[in-house]
Amino acid sequence: MLSHALPLTAARRPGRGAAVAPSPVRSLAQGLAGAVVGAVAARAAYAVLTLPERARALAGPETRGTAGAAHGAPRAGTSAGGPGADAPAAWRRRNFRGRVVTLQEGPALAVGVCAASFLVPGQPPRVRAASALAAAGAAAFGAYDDLSGNGQARGLHGHLAALARGEVTTGLVKMVGIGATGIAAASLLRRGPADTLVDGALIAAGANLINLFDLRPGRAAKFALLVSAPALASPAAPLFGPVVGACSALLPDDLAERSMLGDAGANALGAALGAAAVAQAPRPVRLALFGAVAALTLASEVTSFSGVIDRVPALRRLDRWGRCA
Repeated sequence: MLSHALPLTAARRPGRGAAVAPSPVRSLAQGLAGAVVGAVAARAAYAVLTLPERARALAGPETRGTAGAAHGAPRAGTSAGGPGADAPAAWRRRNFRGRVVTLQEGPALAVGVCAASFLVPGQPPRVRAASALAAAGAAAFGAYDDLSGNGQARGLHGHLAALARGEVTTGLVKMVGIGATGIAAASLLRRGPADTLVDGALIAAGANLINLFDLRPGRAAKFALLVSAPALASPAAPLFGPVVGACSALLPDDLAERSMLGDAGANALGAALGAAAVAQAPRPVRLALFGAVAALTLASEVTSFSGVIDRVPALRRLDRWGRCA
């Protein structure tokens, strides 16, 4: 039972059973390495995914107009040359201001987090695999909801109400799918059945929570950075570095309203944070985190996070920092 309460990232002294944490400098270096890999991979993926749109933008207005018409592209609120204006129709959305943005930031972020999770130094193979699986599974089911959902049912209550009427929504499929991949990721850590269920639930709940913040430009990424950046000064740095790097690399485009995370990116981000907490924290902390995340999720059913943020001056300033006027 003791092994279930110890972080899986701890090192052991030769010939002794006591686990010891790696040195702070070593953990920081590993976390920064993960951040660099995550940033480079995320930017590279974003560049590849948006290359066709940028090519059409450089070709001139006539080419952009023809391509947009072929895809049924919305025109209002676009800005010339922006990735969102010419993205394939399935990956376009209008944000809260009515501007057309691309959702391809989400898959790009997932690529960055997964690549860095696999390559970050100092982690056991099963921890790397669990982190990558959690983020990739959440991104895949999030992308399914992005591309196939109609947005009519919202929130846990909305999806359950639809199910009671005999309708299986894409959001419900996503929740079940992320729950399943969360448990699969947790099982790689080789803990007991009860721990695996709690860990899988925390990964899935984290994926859902971050998605609740993706209602304004940069909000979800800022929240993830506020959670993960301080962890670079802890033994958990290698696990949070990929999130810091991928978020930092794509945040400028999010704030400029050229792109948004969508469900694919926000769910992947939350699942990665959940997986990091699951791999590092002892059982009491994991239970407390799950309780806090579940409480916030239930609170979102009866109150608006945007409304709370707008009513608190400090939160409002942070939320609007860097955004377009």
